[in-house]
Amino acid sequence: MYTGLLHAHSYIAYLALILLVVASLNAIIGMTSNKEFKDGDRKLSLFALIFTHTQFLIGLILYFNSPNVKIFDLPMGEIMKDSNLRLYAVEHPLINIIAIILITIGWSKHKKAATSQAKFKSIAIMYALGTILVLSRIPWSNWF
Repeated sequence: MYTGLLHAHSYIAYLALILLVVASLNAIIGMTSNKEFKDGDRKLSLFALIFTHTQFLIGLILYFNSPNVKIFDLPMGEIMKDSNLRLYAVEHPLINIIAIILITIGWSKHKKAATSQAKFKSIAIMYALGTILVLSRIPWSNWF
């Protein structure tokens, strides 16, 4: 089961990242061109939100059930000295939780916005910030 979840976490990451980039670019283009916020824009942003939350839940399960990483057996000083352990134990989870929060705030703010411009703006800013944070903490050496 662990291996299946690990593969799902890897492959869903591609979809989540593509959707985040496309939703961010769509919102930026919509905001700058004064486009009307349509149902397709809402669905694109919603799918990006769903895939990032799914990715987060799988990652959370992996974090607490990983047979390979014994991070809870090590003192925090040891973890912080090792850049690879620090990435997996602290940086990757923490930064991605912040990214998920930003993306969720962007989605929530867009629902309360009255104008198309405001809807695009909240999604553009928050989704783009979330995407940048996610990209900053992907373990690239193990991803390709």
